[in-house]
Amino acid sequence: MSLERINPDELGRPSGFAHAVRATDTTRVYLAGQTALDKAGNIVGDGIVAQFEQALANLLTALAAAGGGPEHLATVTIYIVDIADYRAHAREIGAVWRRLAGTEYPAMAGIGIARLWDDDALIELQGVAEIPRRGTDGAD
Repeated sequence: MSLERINPDELGRPSGFAHAVRATDTTRVYLAGQTALDKAGNIVGDGIVAQFEQALANLLTALAAAGGGPEHLATVTIYIVDIADYRAHAREIGAVWRRLAGTEYPAMAGIGIARLWDDDALIELQGVAEIPRRGTDGAD
């Protein structure tokens, strides 16, 4: 098995990680934790909802660069600095998910943590996707 590191130009240049890793002989893609970083490497969004939206957009950008879409997400783990704040905005966060990723949900976990790598980050999303393998004729 060999691994392909995927770092789309639309996301900031990674340092010490890859945005996505695809095993070349399988259909599984591992998506690195994504915070609300913009391409310049700055945390954007002044609240949990805005940061969730940017982090999810970043995760989906890495997934698209690996050849997948939101429907291929098998699992997403959400690391949350302030669970009470997340719960207070759960409806808005759910609306962001449906707008960006649709109405199908992967297996998910929310984990409360003390802090993230970037001091201003409130949330981080990490995922694994299963992308159907296409044959040379385009069939599964």
